[in-house]
Parts: sequence; C-alpha cells; structure tokens
Amino acid sequence: MPIAVPQLYEYNHVPETKEDLDWADLPTIDLSKFGTPEGNAELSQTLIEAIRTKGFFYVVGYDISQERVNRQFALGQRFYELPLEEKLKYTPDLENGEYNGYRPAGRRLLAGGLPDQTEVYNIPKFNGFFPQEFPDLIKDNQPEIEQFARDLHDKILDPLHDLISLALELPQDFFRNLHKYQNKSEDHLRYMKYSKFTPEQQELLLSHDGLYSQGHTDLGTITLLFRQPVAALQIKDHKTGEWKWAKPLDGSLTVNTCDALSFLTGNYVKSTVHRVHLPPKDQRGVDRLGLLYFARPQNDLKLSTVDSPVLKREGFTQNEFEREGVEVPTMGEFVVRKQTWQQTKRSQYKALDGVEILPGFKGTYID
Repeated sequence: MPIAVPQLYEYNHVPETKEDLDWADLPTIDLSKFGTPEGNAELSQTLIEAIRTKGFFYVVGYDISQERVNRQFALGQRFYELPLEEKLKYTPDLENGEYNGYRPAGRRLLAGGLPDQTEVYNIPKFNGFFPQEFPDLIKDNQPEIEQFARDLHDKILDPLHDLISLALELPQDFFRNLHKYQNKSEDHLRYMKYSKFTPEQQELLLSHDGLYSQGHTDLGTITLLFRQPVAALQIKDHKTGEWKWAKPLDGSLTVNTCDALSFLTGNYVKSTVHRVHLPPKDQRGVDRLGLLYFARPQNDLKLSTVDSPVLKREGFTQNEFEREGVEVPTMGEFVVRKQTWQQTKRSQYKALDGVEILPGFKGTYID
C-alpha cells in the first residue's frame, strides 16, 4: 500500500564545481547486474578489488528513485531550519557515547582554533530496540523515512553484503544475516550539515590545513553516502597514501569500508581513511548537506576474524585484538567506546588523538 507523504518543498541541488580537482579514480558497482551467477561473480571480484585498493567505490543501478532521495534531502534541510532550541531538545548524552538524535555545531575545534560548524542528526532503525523522541517534522514523515531505510537494506546493503561474502568464499548470506534490519544493531540514517564559513574564517582555515573534519575511519561495516554536488570529501588511497577528491557521480552512492569489516576480515579489507575539506572556491558560499546511512552488524557479534578460505590462503587470520591477545569486543561494546571518543567535546585541536579506546585499538586522526 503506498505511503501517504506530507507535502515538502522541492529540494534543488547546487551546481557542481567547475574547478579541475585531483579526482579519485573509483570503480563502479552496477547492482542491476546482481542476481545471476555470472553477474555476482563479476561484481564480487570488482568489489573486493575496490575495497582492498581504494576503499571507496560508486554504486549505481539500485531501485530507489532520485525523487525519494531528494525528499530525504528536503527533510534534512527542513530539520536544520528548525530553531536551535527545538533541535537541542533531541540532543542525546554525547559525552557517554549516545549519538541517536541531534549533535549541535561547535563541539570541536578546527585548525586555528575555529569552532566547527557541523551539525548531525541521526535516526536509528525503527525495529523496536531504539525508542526515541522525534520533532513533529520527523514524526509526520516517519513512515516514509522508515520505508526508505528498510529499502536501503533490501535493495543496496543486502546485495553488497552478499558480494563481500562471495568474494571471501563464504555462504552468500553470511554477511547479510549479520545485518538484518530486525537485528539489534546501531545502523542509522543521518542528515548532516556543514554550514558555510565567512571569507575571513575560510582564510584562517586555509592558512592551516583547510579541513572541516580530520582524517578518520567510520566504525561500522560500510557507509552509504548519497550523491551531493558540493565537493569536500577526500579519500586516502590504500596503495599510494595520496589524498584525492571524491567526485559526485549522478545517480550514484559513494560507499566506503569501515572498522568492523576490517576486524571481521583480519584487516584483509582496511577501514577507509577519509576527511572533509573546505570546498573549492566556486562552492564556498553554500552550505553542504549530506544524506548518509551507516551499516553495522548486530550488537552481540564478537568482532573476531571470520573463518574464510580466502583469508586463510592470504594469511589474514587475526585482527589487531587477536594479534595482541586481548579480549575481542562485541560490536555493541566497540560502538559505545568509539562513539564516546568521537562525541566528547574538544577544547583543543586534535584533542584525544592517540587515546586508547579499548585494549588493542586507539582513536587517531590520520594525516
């Protein structure tokens, strides 16, 4: 039965940059080929090569319309137009690792002592495990938001998890079963806004490292980033160590691999380092609105290296916890510890860099 959707204004993306940036050359996974033995074999090999060498890749050919994607961007825009005092009602206990809800700007300092202007709003899965209060805007559109998130699992995440399983010579549904929507896990949809800086603030940033966000890794399995045209995302190539700009590709998702997948594969797949830079000159006068989905395995999963024939042949049989002989955390334990490190308010640039989050793993910023 179709979902009745409240009327929203149309969301219009800003023009792409005309600057000739040093773009990353990323492979593309076309999910329209998924579902046949031949298609799965081709895609699984393309995918494993992509995540081992680049860490980022594009996804096209998924059955979610651009109209539905644009409605999520419109909802994100509407949320950030709410008065600050209204948004602050939905701020969780950030200092203790909670993150579903609203995180205001100004909780960390950028280079030169400039407070960040980044706002985050996270929406957990609607599966009964994460009761949460929502503003009327979200409550009025909850059926649509929930269906969008469920479709991300069915139409994008399940195929990608299947392809990873096949590439590692595991049963096809191995990773899919660890990421079911009904499982208790920390997946979430995110609306994220980087507000523009004044010309004076931009000059201050550029006199240092020019970054909105330092080099870091995400903590789940894979992250989905919907195409938006303000160039700012930069990725660090696994092989060369060079930073490259991620180019917005029409009708695509940009996907990266994360910490949990690195743990589960004994570091055969690395967690992708990325950062957010001040946009090019012709886009510095606009805000940057992001639409993301963070996929994470079920909370009770112990993050031990999986029993894969490929990993055994290639010699990737232990992750950092196993190599050091320390207790391997569950996904739920790891989320709380790393989110606490990430969300804690900073009073200095790169504060808490190198802090041990739990035995065998440190929180680090990466240059």
